[in-house]
Amino acid sequence: MRLVSSVDQGESYAGRLVVLDGPDGCGKSTQARMLAEWLRGQGVATASFRDPGTTVIGEKIREILLSPAHEAMTTPTEVLLYMAARAQLWAEGIGPALEQGRCVLLDRWLSSTCAYQGYAGGFGMDKVVAIAADALERIWPDLTVVLDVDVETAAERLHSELDRMERKGHGYHRRVREGYLALAEARDDFTVVDATGTPEAVHEQVVAVVRDRMKSTA
Repeated sequence: MRLVSSVDQGESYAGRLVVLDGPDGCGKSTQARMLAEWLRGQGVATASFRDPGTTVIGEKIREILLSPAHEAMTTPTEVLLYMAARAQLWAEGIGPALEQGRCVLLDRWLSSTCAYQGYAGGFGMDKVVAIAADALERIWPDLTVVLDVDVETAAERLHSELDRMERKGHGYHRRVREGYLALAEARDDFTVVDATGTPEAVHEQVVAVVRDRMKSTA
């Protein structure tokens, strides 16, 4: 694998918020870990969080959201629970890390709720964003990297024991992918990366995208 080049003086990562997002099975958690390792290897002070989760409260909410025992949960309830976990994560983790000048990496953020509940679930992306505006300190990060993968490939990558969201079926997850792509087309701070390759190949693309954005906005 070609080694990704190091940070140059034109790139600024301090106090930046970067999100890796995409459909279940896209490899975002792996890519978030690899990107964090790369940044730290370049001497960039980095903080990584997963959404929902990380905080004690957020992990409890995550358990409720993903448990197959809660099949009766409605889409509006999902929206509000995800937003609650997000608000707690900002207060305990993201906000303080940004104030310390760290580069913050997130495994999912508001874009997930827009694609899943807003688009695929029919709640409406505009309604999701409106709730976020009232609940969160900040809605959009400096950069959202959408890891795009087709539904069939994504399904092959999932564990045999699916969580409640993963069990929603191919039709739902096709709409999720459509939601991400529609959001990326509408926003300049989103970039789509083809995630069908090897983790190493996808990582190369992710680093290139992040470096380009940090350089262009430095």
